[in-house]
This record gives sequence, C-alpha cells and structure tokens, in this order.
Amino acid sequence: MNRSTLHKDVRPEKAPAPLAGKAPSGQAPRRLARLRPPRPTGPGRAALLAALICVTVLCAADAIARSYPFGPRTRSVNDLGNQYLPFHAHLWDLLHGRADGGLLVNWQSGFGASFLPDLGTYLTSPFALLVAVFPRDEIDLAVYVITVLKIACAGAAMAWLLPRLRPGRWWAAGLLGASYALCGWTVASASYNLMWLDGLIALPLLCLAGEWTLHGRRPLLGVAVVAAAWIANFYTAYMATLAAGLVLLLRLWLSGLPRRRALAVAGRAGATVALGMGLAAPVVAVVYFGTAHASPGRFKHFTPVPTEDLLARLLPTTYSFGSPAVYVGTTALLLALALPFHRAAPRRVRAGWPLLVAAVTLSMQWGPTQLLWHALTPPQGSSYREAFVLCALLVIAAWHTLSYGPPDRRALSAAAALYALIVLVASGSDLVRSFAWPVLLAAAAGALGGLALLARAPGARRRTPAALLAVALLLGTQLGEATATSAVATRMRFGHMDDYAPWGERRDQQAEAAARADGWPRYRTDPGREQTVGNDPLMVGGQGAQYYSSHTSDVLYRTLTALGAGWTSGGRSLQSLDNAVTDVIFSVGARVHSPPDPHQNWFPQDGTGVTVSRADVPPLVTVRPSAGAASFGPSPYRNQELLLGSRVYTVPRLTVRTAAGDVPHRSRDDRPGLRVDAPDRPTITASCPAGSEVYLWAPHFSGTARLAGASAEGLTGRFRADHHPLTKIAAMQRLGLVPASGRLRIELSPNADGTVPDRAVGCLDTGKLSAATARLEATGATEVSVDDGTVRAELPAGSKGTAVLAAPRIAGWRCAAGDADPVPAAEYHGLIAVPLDGSSTSVTCTFHPPGLRLGTVVGSGSLVILLGVCALAWRRRVARDREVRSP
Repeated sequence: MNRSTLHKDVRPEKAPAPLAGKAPSGQAPRRLARLRPPRPTGPGRAALLAALICVTVLCAADAIARSYPFGPRTRSVNDLGNQYLPFHAHLWDLLHGRADGGLLVNWQSGFGASFLPDLGTYLTSPFALLVAVFPRDEIDLAVYVITVLKIACAGAAMAWLLPRLRPGRWWAAGLLGASYALCGWTVASASYNLMWLDGLIALPLLCLAGEWTLHGRRPLLGVAVVAAAWIANFYTAYMATLAAGLVLLLRLWLSGLPRRRALAVAGRAGATVALGMGLAAPVVAVVYFGTAHASPGRFKHFTPVPTEDLLARLLPTTYSFGSPAVYVGTTALLLALALPFHRAAPRRVRAGWPLLVAAVTLSMQWGPTQLLWHALTPPQGSSYREAFVLCALLVIAAWHTLSYGPPDRRALSAAAALYALIVLVASGSDLVRSFAWPVLLAAAAGALGGLALLARAPGARRRTPAALLAVALLLGTQLGEATATSAVATRMRFGHMDDYAPWGERRDQQAEAAARADGWPRYRTDPGREQTVGNDPLMVGGQGAQYYSSHTSDVLYRTLTALGAGWTSGGRSLQSLDNAVTDVIFSVGARVHSPPDPHQNWFPQDGTGVTVSRADVPPLVTVRPSAGAASFGPSPYRNQELLLGSRVYTVPRLTVRTAAGDVPHRSRDDRPGLRVDAPDRPTITASCPAGSEVYLWAPHFSGTARLAGASAEGLTGRFRADHHPLTKIAAMQRLGLVPASGRLRIELSPNADGTVPDRAVGCLDTGKLSAATARLEATGATEVSVDDGTVRAELPAGSKGTAVLAAPRIAGWRCAAGDADPVPAAEYHGLIAVPLDGSSTSVTCTFHPPGLRLGTVVGSGSLVILLGVCALAWRRRVARDREVRSP
C-alpha cells in the first residue's frame, strides 16, 4: 500500500489490492504490509503553542474577572469548594503523614468512611500529587495550578493528535488544540470540576491509541493509555472512550480498507480497550461498588434544551448551567462548517465528519442516548457533561478542512452563511446577552478575515506577508474571544452558584483549635456545626459527621437523618449535628464552635470567636445489651434514645401560633407539620422540666429560632432548608435552657415558606444523660487502637451483649470477638456491632472495600494476558528474525 493511501481517503471502489501474497521462491515469507501513519510536521511546536495559548487565556481571563489568584473574588464555587479542595487537602495530609486514616478508611469524615472510592473518583489523576509541593494553607493555589496544567495538557494532546490524523501546518494544530482545550465545556463546567479535565486530556490520547491500532503500532502503549485514562477519572474516560470509538469507526470507513482488515482493526481496538479497562479494574470496581452503596441523591429528569439555546452555546461569551457548552471558537466553528463545501477534500471526508458531528449532537438531545453517554446513570446536576466530545469532533472536523488547504471563497462563503444562520436562530435565546454581540461580531470578522487571507497566501509553507498576517489575525481572534468567554463564565458563576472563601484567618483559627483539642482515637473532635464548606473535617482537621461525596453511604445518610441531622445535595452532603446525646453516642469529646462564615453573609455575626467545648464521653467501642426488635421511628429524640440505650428526653405537646394568634394551616405537601410562612413571625409554646436543654427539630424550616427570655443564653438556631424536601433539610438545633417556670416560648423568624412538625421540641435531662454516659464508660472498652482499616478494642472481662463501634456499618466491615474467625459485622441501629458471649476480652474489626478483591482479580488477569501476548509476540519476532538470517 502506498504510504499516503490513508490520507487520500481511498474510496471503496478504489481500495488497494490485498496486502498479503506468496513470497518469491527461496525467500522468507513476506510480512503483511501496514498502513503507514503520516509523518507529522512540528507536533512538539504545535503542542507547545497550544499549551502556551491555554495558560495565557486562563490567567488573563481570571485577571479580568478579578478571580483568585489574580483578584479578590474566590473561584471556589459549588463542589470545587465543598468537595474537591477538601479532598485534595486530605491527599496532602496523607502524603505528609498527617491524616487520620489511610487509603482504606477516612476517619475524619462521616464518622468513618470508605476512602478508596473517593480516591478513585477525585484523586487518582497523576496531577493530584502536585499538591504535595505546596504549603498546606495554599491548597487553593495548588488546585488552581493543577487545573491550568490539565487544560494546557489537553490542548497539547489535541495538537499532537491532529497532525497524526492528517498532515498539516503546526501552527494550525496548535490553534485548534487550544480551541479544544478552551472549549465552552472547559471554561463553564470543568474548570471547577477538575477531575473531569482528565477526560479532556484522555479523549485525544485515546484517539491517538486508535490511530496506533489502525496502523498496527504501539499496542502496549495503547493499553497503557486506556488504563491511565480510566484510572485518572473513569467517568469522563467512559465518555472519551465512546467518542474515540466513533472516531476510529469513521476512520476505518474513510480508509477504504477491506472488510476483513477493518474487522481485524476493530478487534484489536476492542482488545486494547478491554485490557486497559482490566488493568484499571482495581480502581473502577471500587468506585462502582462505592456508588452502589451510596445514598440515593436527587436526580432530575432529562429535558433537552431548545434549539436556540443549543446553538447559542456555540457562540462566544454565552453562559448557562443547564445547557451544553459546545463553544470551540469562531475559527474552528467556521472551518467545521466549511468542510462539506471544501472541494479539495474527498467526498467521504466532506460527508463523514459532518454526519458524525450531527449524530453526536442529536444524541445529546435524545433521552436514551443522553443516558448512554452518562453510563446509564442520570447525572446529579448538569445534564450535558459529555459536551466536550462534541467540541472535540468539531475541532477534528475543522482540522480536516484546513489540512486539505484553506477553504476557497465558495466554501468560506457557505460557512459564513451557516454561521449567520446559527447567530440568527441563537439570537432568540436569552443566553445571548447584550455584551456578547461585540465579541461575537469582532470574532467573526477576525476569523473570516484571517481565513480569507490564508486562502490567498500562495503555497502551504511560504512565509508571505499575507500568510503571516492571517496567522496573527487568527491567533489574536482566538486569544481575545477565548479570554472573554472564560472571563464571562467565571464572573457569571458567582451569581448562579454558592461560593466559598479561600483559606484564610477563619480556617487558621479552626485548624489550630481542632489540633489543640485532638484526642483521636480516645475521642473525636468535631470541627463544628457552623461549617465553612461541606467537608470541614478534611480542611481543618478533626473527626466529625460532616461528609460530602458522591459515595456518601446510604446507611450513614439514613442513620444521621433519623437522629435529626441536616443535609444538602439530596443527602450526599451530611452536616454536623451539635447535640449532647449524639456526641455521647459517637464519642465526640471535643467540639469546635465558630461564628457563622462571614463570606456567606447569610446571618448577622454574633461577635464571638472560635471556641472549643469539651465533654466526658464513652470510648469508641461500648458494650450494649443485644439489640431488640425496635427500629427507628419518626421522632429523632426517640431514635437518639434508642441508640443511646436510655430515656433522656421529654417531648412535649406544642402550641404553634401565627403572629396574629391563629393556628397555622397543616401542610399538604411532602413536608409534614404546620405551615410557617415568611414574613410572619410565629411562636411555639410548650412545657418542660425546668433547667433541661431545649432542642428544636424542624427539618423543613428555613430561618432563625430563638428561645424567649434570659435562658436562651444568646443562642440563635439557624435553620437552612429548601422548599423541595429531597434537596435540603435543616439540622436539629440547641436553643438554651427551660426557664424556672417550666414554660418555654420559641420565636420563629422564617425567611421562606416551611413547616414545623409535630413533636418538634425535645427537652434534654442532662442529669440522666450523665448517668447514661457513666454506664457506657464503665462497660466500654478499656483501650482502643485504630490503624487505617483495622480497629481493635480491649474489653472488660465477662462482657456480654453487643460490642458497638461508633462508626456507620458500611459495606466491607468484618469483625471477630477474641480469636474467632472474622465474619461480616452485625448492625446496631446503623452502627458496627459484634455479638459477645462473655468469653472474649477483645474485638477486632477490619475493613475490606467492596469491589477491591474483584478488581484485583480482573486487573491481575488482564496483566497476565497482556504479558502473555507480549511474550508470544516476542517469540514470533525472534523466530521470524532467525528465519530471515538462515541461508
């Protein structure tokens, strides 16, 4: 086969003759000829240019938006501040030997959470290790640098790929590589979901592995690329793998290979993907089972966006959270639109790439295929997480246009007409705001002018003034519109998403207080109810209930909800519960108290600083009577008593009245109780024993609550709930002490419509609680040691009943009493339990992450198969070489 056969996109009727034949007499058998890949020109320069453009645009855009680290505005929005920064901070602690726990169990979050699923979801990218070289209090800067590096590497990877698909100009590959890396999906969505950026890097690398498969080259490296992509972030790697498969199928069709050879290539590609995924199985399997045991979350039904919104997102400086961000730059878009009309390109190329782009676009707008793109799991949040795939296909189509020479006047005019039609339809969308028009028109003029000048430049390699001016114009256009688009996305996120302050004085004080009070594993130190982000224990230290992850366990979610805890994100973000009873249950002996975060400006400041309260609590392992048939009910006060093993609350009847003295209406939706609506100021009255502590449980109330009188001790209960009961519920709050009269009055100040449930007030008898604590201390473990996924406790002689470890009974725990063989741990109302018969003086529990054994077996098998294939290929090569040398 001619070396350039593939790059002339041979039509089926002109396919080359079979490549195998009999060797001439007396000669060794001839090897099958292979398709020869193109010899790219300047791939290193192209990759460097793309990376340089990416870094320049991102830094300039953040400077314009006055975003961290170039301005006072934080960039920690939504899950970046709540999840990804804290997990990277925990990785820093692990790498420096300062974390409570190890690779198996994270003892700082959720009273003990499986860590490998979180590691595989958030931290297995090789870039994540860079946090180790930054100071701990510069974790925000570390994550920002990692984000910029990932985007730059994605641009470099695409710039490296494009010349291998077809030869072309290195500077064009650099520009288009940057267009891909700076696409709308990147700047609008992935820049604050930095794990997804590994998929952005993986897609061109997987396409490159497909090229190796097509040409019969680098099989081992192809398997390594697949494995690395799936380990770094399996979620976007899945999407990138689907996209690379579509690209390879189209390349096979364009190559005109005989069916048998095309099937052989497809088979090699399938084997490469299977072996690569197999090598990644130890990570992927653990993540899969972690998701299977996670709390249900809240998933919305997919609704395709209107056509005008979809087309609007192709244009610069448009933004919205729920629409597909498919902007790739005006130059790349015009080139992609020009491909069907570019007469220098073969017909199959002119038809194949536009049809693939159209098919993928339609698949994003149809429910079943949209679900397929997301691995058959509806996303919790943005519905168009696969948009980077369409961006990649647009860029590759643009490259094919330019690789056959600049589009002529006819093709460029047709592309301009289509672009004008897109703008016309998109103008009906609210996403095209007034400030978008100057950028849009300037970018269109610059791109059209640059392409027109490029078409007039004689020869592909001559540095004529027209060609140099064209390149400068295209480069300037891309820099300008990409910077504007990124800056707009950064600024508009502040108005649409929650944001959190970078590391500062508040966290310094919290971290110092938690470190001083730390007594793990004798007792836990909770970093506090007034949280800064959704994973405060990972950021500032301590061991609390607070935990926000895609793998928040269902058993922890159900247990804490039953005890009166609050949560957001459909139960995936669990909050600390500042309650004396649950502190005893979970051995929280120290608690950090902070004023409300001033960055949120949600409630006025109390004027107090960070303080620490301490209490006598039982050890992590206690001995209880065997659990009976009782189970959790609707009252969190009774549920706490059930888990404690003692009656300590008085739950009185309530009288709720509006400010006018009327009885509120009963709720008719999924939020049970009486309606309390803003701006009314309703009250709750009840009778309780004097001196007992007053708690209010109102999960669907949003606002403040204060106990009238001096016994309130200056406390204000702050409740944060959502009108949708599956989105956010408020935690139980302590309000003060019951006055000497025994009559309490709670004043509510709702800031939204909500409800107060029946039996919302609980009055805690602290004397009874102290007695219950003393009993648990007397019968509890005399010594407890914790080493990553192993907990060992020494018990008093003759202990009978059930040993209870104050940690959620998540899947994977196995326990043994004394020298007995480990068995799956029992459950004591959501906690880990070990039956005792009186003969054992110790219990040992070990954690085995679900899926790890299966993943290890699959990974080992894949490695054995891969080594076997390598050995077989080596033997064949040696035998062939000997045959060639023989006379």
